Amino acid sequence: MAEREAAGGGKWVAVAPERLPRWLENFVTRHGAYTEKGLLLIAEDGATAEWQPPPGAPAVATMTDLIREAQAPRTLGLLLARKGAVAVGIAEGPELVTSKVETHYVQGRTAAGGWSQQRFARRRDNQAKAAAAGGADIVGRLLLPRVRAMTALVTGGDRAAVDAVLAAPTLAPVAALRSARFLDVPEPRHAVLVSAIAGARAVSVLVREP
Repeated sequence: MAEREAAGGGKWVAVAPERLPRWLENFVTRHGAYTEKGLLLIAEDGATAEWQPPPGAPAVATMTDLIREAQAPRTLGLLLARKGAVAVGIAEGPELVTSKVETHYVQGRTAAGGWSQQRFARRRDNQAKAAAAGGADIVGRLLLPRVRAMTALVTGGDRAAVDAVLAAPTLAPVAALRSARFLDVPEPRHAVLVSAIAGARAVSVLVREP
């Protein structure tokens, strides 16, 4: 389970859909029986767990509904971009069923100044635009034909790079499915894309200890 500190206290925990029942059992073991107020659980010792449905799942009112919807078969689009690397795929449940990874060379930043700096900046900008265009082409070929089957698009990597790929007007139907969830991933590779599926499917819970 991935964890990260939450603003205002507590921690966000990412729970695989298949582990939700066991997570709830462990929550009771640690904190005592809980009462439900929608998707907010309040344990005997004052600990709370506030749940959010995963990308592509509909809004629900109870934990029973959340578990059912989180575990339901779902098709997700994936787009990871960082520097000149782009990874695009479609996941059906936990399985990656189609994918494409492409890397374009984009120069790093330089501390040089003057005319050389300007020339370097133009070259780098052109390389970044070429990488974004290449990524948009892959999204158009892999995701656009399946857009009606997808319940959400989960993105990750570098936000500016992802935004540049999805800026292509032809990809508006895909961009419209973009989830608020953004995955923190290294430079996209096939293995990174496969591992990103878990983060895309996970259910987020905000846990606050008493």
